[in-house]
Amino acid sequence: MCRSSDIVFPSIVVESELTDFDADQRLLAMSGVSLVVFTSVGCASCRYAREQLPGLELAVDRLCWIDAGNNGGLVERYSVFHLPALFVVRDGEFYGALQSRLTRIELNAALGQALGGTAEELP
Repeated sequence: MCRSSDIVFPSIVVESELTDFDADQRLLAMSGVSLVVFTSVGCASCRYAREQLPGLELAVDRLCWIDAGNNGGLVERYSVFHLPALFVVRDGEFYGALQSRLTRIELNAALGQALGGTAEELP
């Protein structure tokens, strides 16, 4: 007997785990739009983000997850003060932080606004 809670829906985007050791190199090499998400194991909002973001129809090519607890260098460089923290990178260029609720419509609007701004070098 299969219950609805037993069904696992596949992610609609590519997901990557980044660390202090490889984040810069990998982000610079990736083409397209990456949503970089800082999370932590003990954060309820982070668990929600981990569960929901992969299934949303977001205007990104990939989700890049960074464990804030294990990657203090990236946390400091990106000035992460709250979790989950979301940032946009396109073709190796940094477009800043996203301030949005974790819904498809609001995230896509925030992505569009961020990508319409001026790009900078990665932090």
